[in-house]
Amino acid sequence: MSVETHLGGTAPLPLSRLRRQREHPETTPAGLQDKRVLATRRALMLALNIASVAALAWAIHSVFAPGGLSIADWVILGAFLVGAPWTVMGMWNALFGLWLLHGRRDGLAEVAPHLAAGDSVAPIQSRTAVVMTLRNEPPLRSLERLVAIRESLDETGWGQQFDIHVLSDTTDPETAAEEERLFAALRPALGGSRAQYRRRRDNTGFKAGNIRDFVTGAGLGYDLFVPLDSDSLMSGPAILRMVRIMEAHPRIGILQSLVVGAPAKSAFARIFQFGMRHGMRSFTMGAAWWQGDCGPYWGHNAAIRMGAFRRHCRLPLLPGGPPLGGHILSHDQVEAALMRRAGYEVRVMPVEGESWEENPPTLQDFTKRDLRWCQGNMQYWSLLGLKGLRPTSRFQIFAAIMMYFGGPAWMLMTLAAAAKVFEGDTGMDAAMGIAMFFVMISVSLVPKLAGLLDIALRRGGAAAYGGRLRFAAGGLVELVFSMLTAPVVAFRVTLFLIGLMFGRTVTWNGQNRDVYRLTWGDAARGLWPQMLAAAVLTAVLAGMVGPGLLLWAAPMLLGLGLAIPLAVWSAAPRVGAWAARTGLCAVPEEIAGAEMLARLGRVAQPETTARAA
Repeated sequence: MSVETHLGGTAPLPLSRLRRQREHPETTPAGLQDKRVLATRRALMLALNIASVAALAWAIHSVFAPGGLSIADWVILGAFLVGAPWTVMGMWNALFGLWLLHGRRDGLAEVAPHLAAGDSVAPIQSRTAVVMTLRNEPPLRSLERLVAIRESLDETGWGQQFDIHVLSDTTDPETAAEEERLFAALRPALGGSRAQYRRRRDNTGFKAGNIRDFVTGAGLGYDLFVPLDSDSLMSGPAILRMVRIMEAHPRIGILQSLVVGAPAKSAFARIFQFGMRHGMRSFTMGAAWWQGDCGPYWGHNAAIRMGAFRRHCRLPLLPGGPPLGGHILSHDQVEAALMRRAGYEVRVMPVEGESWEENPPTLQDFTKRDLRWCQGNMQYWSLLGLKGLRPTSRFQIFAAIMMYFGGPAWMLMTLAAAAKVFEGDTGMDAAMGIAMFFVMISVSLVPKLAGLLDIALRRGGAAAYGGRLRFAAGGLVELVFSMLTAPVVAFRVTLFLIGLMFGRTVTWNGQNRDVYRLTWGDAARGLWPQMLAAAVLTAVLAGMVGPGLLLWAAPMLLGLGLAIPLAVWSAAPRVGAWAARTGLCAVPEEIAGAEMLARLGRVAQPETTARAA
């Protein structure tokens, strides 16, 4: 059976929507923007990206042209054309975002006209379910987040419009028993009888299946729902603002908040989320400028229109079996595309607004999470032909696939460069090769540099991160660390994609978010292929005629060669404690504090809570 058969085809447009489109044919469904303006923006972004990739490809061609193009040269050029577009797109997103933030007086209004409705003080009419999904994760740290959210919602004066629902797919008996015991003990703090806990006996459809069971069952009595992961945290005012926007614009189907990392104890998580924090605003602003009504959905910390989601966002069962068939693992982007296909806008809030998540504490945990996402995105190949999708939505699905081929493409370029050793005289333009190395490094670093510049230009921006010196030190550490760890992750993804072709799969289970010491043995067992590859490639490339390609490969080789010590060092609790003590890579909440984060840790330990119950 085809994917389209599973989806039941494209539903006819309701009369109200047809009437609205006749009255305002040139606006998006919610009437927020002129479709012609968005079309112009998208055409401009497409032209800039194509021109940039073409110019870089011509320059790479010029590097090898003097001696004639060999098979290895063509492989290098082909791999570049696979990997470069997504790096270039990130560059332009960040540059446009920086321009909108600091070069336009009304940049935010141009990008997100829906945000103004969040400032309303009108009474809340919608009933909203705050829904957290769990699977084999420590329940106390998750439930205490819901207690904090409940308290914050009640303090807004509109808590009666919100109910808490815990949806568990936990299979471990001890963890399940602890979930049930803790929920019963904390139920009064979660809303009493209105707070509900439900555990499925199987994991059919994974997280998306759990949500689907909810929206077709207990969710029938709600207008909106806010999905949360087990590490999610949002303040009451932040949730209330999203609800007000959804009420003001009934044709917005999904409203995604800008999720940032909460203060972390491990050095790896601190460095990673520091880079994400300062880079997300400009990048998201630039992307939202051209995506408009076809915005992103990241699977959590969003507001979703319940009825529209129930009717239009049922995921297909893909042909074939795992790892690429069956139930869809990475559900979020597909649900966003289906929501937009149904005539509802998908919007992002490109501003920070008390919406947090936690990040993996080690390089090992980060790569495990990345491989899960990679496998889920590879399932999207079967969805590219779905009928009725908006062109922008279809492109986003394609981009979600291709971004995981960027790292393997750079790996293939390095291998092809190594193969040139056996060609003898390469005839390469060494000066041009060195120049291209610096150009490509610069292109890849633009999103990070734009994020740093955004903070530096913002009044009080650096002070929020602990002052200019600490901010500059954190920026330097993060730039170096990301350049060294990127090839480690890319190499792991490359091996995984190869294994995926032979049926290898990963387990979607609970994630570790607690700080722990990664032993040298554990690091070596997981990262020895990276170090071996670095040793072999370095030995081969060192014998090349001309330094250009060796210089090009240097960041990759250095990162692969240092994979094990980097993983051990960045996971060491003492290093994380030192970074926290000195304020290295601190985020604003760590400097000024945040009321919502201060609420965490107040819930008693499981044993105490059980006795009290």
